[in-house]
Amino acid sequence: MSDFTARTVVVMGQGYVGVPLAVRAAEAGHHVVGFEPDPRRLGMLAEGRSYVEDIPAARLRSALASGHYRPTCEADDLACYDVAVIAVPTPLRDRVPDLSAVEDAAATLSPYLRPGATVVLESTTYPGTTDEIVGPVLEGGSGLCPGADFHLGYSSERIDPGNGRWTLDNTPKLVSGVDETSLKAIAEFYATFVDQVVPVSRPCVAELAKLIENTFRHVNIALVNELAMFASELDIDIGEAIDAAATKPFGFMPFYPGPGLGGHCIPIDPFYLSWKTKQSGIEARFIELAGYINGNMPHFVVDKVQHALNNHAKPVKGSRVHIIGVAYKRNIDDMRESPALDVILLLKKLGAEVSYSDPFVPRLKLDGIDLASQEAMAAAKQADCVVIITDHSGFDYEELLESANLIVDTRNAMRGFQSEKIVRL
Repeated sequence: MSDFTARTVVVMGQGYVGVPLAVRAAEAGHHVVGFEPDPRRLGMLAEGRSYVEDIPAARLRSALASGHYRPTCEADDLACYDVAVIAVPTPLRDRVPDLSAVEDAAATLSPYLRPGATVVLESTTYPGTTDEIVGPVLEGGSGLCPGADFHLGYSSERIDPGNGRWTLDNTPKLVSGVDETSLKAIAEFYATFVDQVVPVSRPCVAELAKLIENTFRHVNIALVNELAMFASELDIDIGEAIDAAATKPFGFMPFYPGPGLGGHCIPIDPFYLSWKTKQSGIEARFIELAGYINGNMPHFVVDKVQHALNNHAKPVKGSRVHIIGVAYKRNIDDMRESPALDVILLLKKLGAEVSYSDPFVPRLKLDGIDLASQEAMAAAKQADCVVIITDHSGFDYEELLESANLIVDTRNAMRGFQSEKIVRL
């Protein structure tokens, strides 16, 4: 940690990145304004009710009570900031990056920008965004020049929701600046509450590094998903084969197949990179192929269900199929891009009667479907087939094996159990 100097900090966007950042900066002693235009979210924050799993309500209430954290939707509350961090969504629209939220955030900050202040972009995006979009918007609204009059740079977020080991505090933080003074200012700010700051030469390097991190996972997951399809045809347990390969102490890192990709990062971020390469006349075929494979995994899962039921002389139509877990990853409530949604829709389209259990998602509304989470074991007993989509640690898998008639396991949650009831991915 560096020598501490309290600053007035604005965090634009109070989502799964912005809330942990705002609370941690407040805990470090900074005076933090969390800007959030969504009235529902703003109301929850003001009442000390956290909707971000990595920030318990007690921790949020403590930050509020300290007077160091104040959520707002009023632009005038942003006046006189020393540091502003932009942590807003960057979705894809028809495979094209939508940076409107980033542009709006920069435009909102620009009238309050003062000489010597610092602005950092944390939203995931393509290389060049900080220099080509954020800088010009800030300059146009303030009349101040990036580098010469204020500090500007990029620092990629590395939040892994639900990860208790690697948090904002102890995950190395990449930082960059449009010039040396910007880099120094940004590094010093993050060093007040992050254990390790890693500087890189330019914002475009940090922007690309973030996309490399997620593309690495994207393509490796696609590889094992394709291998899972191949192994299924050969009647080989892909999980056992990967575990065997993982005994090699060098040159290998294990990835495991699943029902598809979920969350904001892995299913989306690689396509920022492929979009950018297309602008340069280069086809990112590896990324596109990985996207195709991962995107088809829900269909592969439904085929598994269909074949499993068929082997028990039951059609999908009219069968009761119970989904175990609908969040995109274990032990969180985040539904963004969850493959469970596609699996449910595909099963419903085939005429199945679908139900689900998820302790983190009490109700699910999707394209005219309105379902409430059921008690897992009771529902499993009534189902013709149980499909494990999200392997939350709270589920008792031994009891599930006793309760269910048939299990399609897409997460290797039944590892260690041997039963004719189990159909593995």
